[in-house]
Amino acid sequence: MKLPFRVNDMLLVFVVLSSMIVGIVYPDFGAYFQAMPMYCLMALFFLSYLSIELDAVRKAMQRYHRKILTFTLLKSILLPVLLFYIFALLAPAYALSALLLTGVSAGVVAPFISNLVRGNSSLVLVVVVITSFLTPITLPILIELVAAKQVEIPLFGMIRMLALVIFVPILAVEVLRRLTPDLLKHLMKKHFPISLVLFAVINLGVFWRYSSFFKKEPHAIVMASVVAVLLSAIYCIIGIFFFRKSSLENQLAGAVMLGNMNNVLVIVFSSEFFGPVETMVAAMYIIPFFSLVIPLRYYRHLKTKAA
Repeated sequence: MKLPFRVNDMLLVFVVLSSMIVGIVYPDFGAYFQAMPMYCLMALFFLSYLSIELDAVRKAMQRYHRKILTFTLLKSILLPVLLFYIFALLAPAYALSALLLTGVSAGVVAPFISNLVRGNSSLVLVVVVITSFLTPITLPILIELVAAKQVEIPLFGMIRMLALVIFVPILAVEVLRRLTPDLLKHLMKKHFPISLVLFAVINLGVFWRYSSFFKKEPHAIVMASVVAVLLSAIYCIIGIFFFRKSSLENQLAGAVMLGNMNNVLVIVFSSEFFGPVETMVAAMYIIPFFSLVIPLRYYRHLKTKAA
């Protein structure tokens, strides 16, 4: 039986959580990295986009275009708004967190997670690319339309930041892929250790500023974890339900596309425009981010056994 996690996955979770704790406990140390999170995020996206081939995206788009367009509408617009109002009614302090995590683009590692559970990874790949291009526009507009009473944030400031963080790495990868493909192959081999450093610097540079808040209200960390796990369960259920009449591989892909999003982007974005609660929920989503592999593998086992 295959293990639900690789050693690298567990190491990544450890680095993310420990760097977050260090930033909170030792804010003076974390302050040294305060100017670096956005640049580290761009570098992280650059490394992640190395494994995405646009030719493969075009082929998958031709095959699944109807499902992809409908699912993208659900993920980028309908579901974020629905969950925002549900949380606004039941747990208003976390309504923005639900909006941000749901409305952000699918994670660039989602195709890898899909491979682990044997989902339709080509379908996942296309949604990752499409939602990455849409997020700089759709997410700020959603915030402006549905959360204007809770926050006053310049729309174009949000668009500018998201566009810079997402589009510059994509453009850089495509340019270097044509000019120096050997360099990109070398970078792909060093992807994981470089990513660990980038994750750590991002958390150190973000969470030091919330040190006093979380020291006074440590229960906020626990609540953020509960909300993250609850959201992940909702994402899986809705993703599977969306493809209920389709193949098992598509059902698993649906769960992965909703459940594995760019939570690191939300961490940096929230630290720029929102507060500690939204940032912490995004950070704690690292736990269900990889843990989703376990229930999805069990779901595949049950469906296969029933068939």
